Amino acid sequence: MGRSFLKKSGQLCCHKLAPHRELWSALEMETTLLPLIGFAIAATITPGPNNVMVTTGAVNHGLRATLPHIFGIALGFALMLVVVCAGLAGVLLQIPLVAAALHFISLAWLLWLAWQIATAAPPGSVGARPALGFFGAMAFQWVNPKAWMICLGAAGAFMTPDGLVLAQSLTVGLVFLAVALPCIMPWALLGAAAARLLQNPARLRAFNIAMAVLLVLSMLPVAFG
Repeated sequence: MGRSFLKKSGQLCCHKLAPHRELWSALEMETTLLPLIGFAIAATITPGPNNVMVTTGAVNHGLRATLPHIFGIALGFALMLVVVCAGLAGVLLQIPLVAAALHFISLAWLLWLAWQIATAAPPGSVGARPALGFFGAMAFQWVNPKAWMICLGAAGAFMTPDGLVLAQSLTVGLVFLAVALPCIMPWALLGAAAARLLQNPARLRAFNIAMAVLLVLSMLPVAFG
């Protein structure tokens, strides 16, 4: 009888504590989610290769032609975050040589890209390059040093070992996907507005050179961080 009483008391106690556990889990999720949203906004809206390229694309090709580029960044980076947070970050940390090689390949690719921007022909002329499309923008995330820095930072700060890896990875990816358009679109609008002042080929060339320099400068924290 004593054991039965203790068993029933334990069940009653657990039943009463269940709502408190659910409340605690909700509060814990909220305290993690709010910093994650702040981190995502700060990481996405600040200058970097993606935003520099979006602005340059809007100046040279117009806002409408730049929209696939923006959508490609949003979806491509969200998918990259999910993959990295789900386990790729741990693999890279276990193999420093691969991480170092990826680091230098990304920097070399962006230096080449900066040169392409600086020497771009005016839109409509012979040799003018088309706007970067949806799939090109998605693929670019994997050679974007800032994207790698953000992914590894998010994996270290917002992934907990006692949580479900896939659920946490999807949460990180969805938060970045949600803030992507509001954070990147102002850069495209800035480029579209600036295009009206850059009708002169000499001014456009000067702008492209300035954006190429800004692209290189945006890599310095990653290169020497």
